[in-house]
Amino acid sequence: VGERRGKGDNMATLARSVLVTGSNRGIGLELVRQLAASPRPPQHIFATCRDASGLRGKVSAWGCLPARGARVRIWDLGSWPLLGVYTVDLPSIRGAMQTVETHLEGQGLNLLINNAGVGSQATLQSVCEFLPLLEKAAKDAGTEGLSCSRAAIINVSSKVGSIGLCLGVLEAPMYPYRASKAAQNMVTRCLAEELRDKGILCAAIHPGWVKTDMGTDCLGLAPMTVERSMQGILEVLGILSQETCGAFLDWEGNRLPW
Repeated sequence: VGERRGKGDNMATLARSVLVTGSNRGIGLELVRQLAASPRPPQHIFATCRDASGLRGKVSAWGCLPARGARVRIWDLGSWPLLGVYTVDLPSIRGAMQTVETHLEGQGLNLLINNAGVGSQATLQSVCEFLPLLEKAAKDAGTEGLSCSRAAIINVSSKVGSIGLCLGVLEAPMYPYRASKAAQNMVTRCLAEELRDKGILCAAIHPGWVKTDMGTDCLGLAPMTVERSMQGILEVLGILSQETCGAFLDWEGNRLPW
């Protein structure tokens, strides 16, 4: 995807506002943590999940992050916004969108990272509801071209959903999961074509086989830490452009076949 800049530079220019779904554990939680802990974090970080109770304790344990200026609040603490979002509950999604819009105070949402994996309808509904804020960010950016700092939708995918690769079916049958990711990849390609002219970048990212609950961490099989995977993803997000709009990339920026 091109020559990489230093990690600090990528993080400084990634996006003014970011919303991450499925942030109570694993990949989503680590994305929020690294975004908030970066030298120059986004001004607004919206961490969404279905159950906020566990995330409150994890966020509180980070402790030093509010001093860096990242706005990641939990409702009952006042200074960190956490949204209790049910990805298959349309009223909940609409309520979250209104809350995000209030916090942005008239500005758009730059970066939507669809990481939660509940139901085939979730990604489409989330995009539809947050699309006005993404369009506003793209329009108000005052820049040309496509990037995460302007407006972007990133769908967390998996290479086991790649029809071209069709890796290890016998070792990992996972038919429903594979099919859902293949469908999500099609959604990403369609959105990329539909939203390109509106200044919104869309791409799919494979995070690697990561040591999370979903990545069979309990069995000790996954080879990569969630910290390393998210560090790679954030570096890749920092260099996405119109050339990679609609692309399927891994956490190192390599292109994957659909």
